Amino acid sequence: MALERKDRNHIGDIVIIPVRCFSCGKVIGEAYEEYKKRYAVYKSSIDSGENPKETPKEILDDLEVDRYCCRRMIITHVDLVREAAPYE
Repeated sequence: MALERKDRNHIGDIVIIPVRCFSCGKVIGEAYEEYKKRYAVYKSSIDSGENPKETPKEILDDLEVDRYCCRRMIITHVDLVREAAPYE
């Protein structure tokens, strides 16, 4: 069984999430992958018309991402490595 690399997304592209919040400096990079997994479950339950087990707010609360600046960093992150890769 191959080990899954944490620095890659679901299709194998490299993901660069900031390690620290730009505003307060709290380490947030470790919470991003877990947030993405749990948000995908939330999104699939919404798309299928079911009642989700947890909301994005509850996911961030559970991951102890309390400050709104840190939440902004995680929620608004867009993986742009694929678009920038041809210009290396």
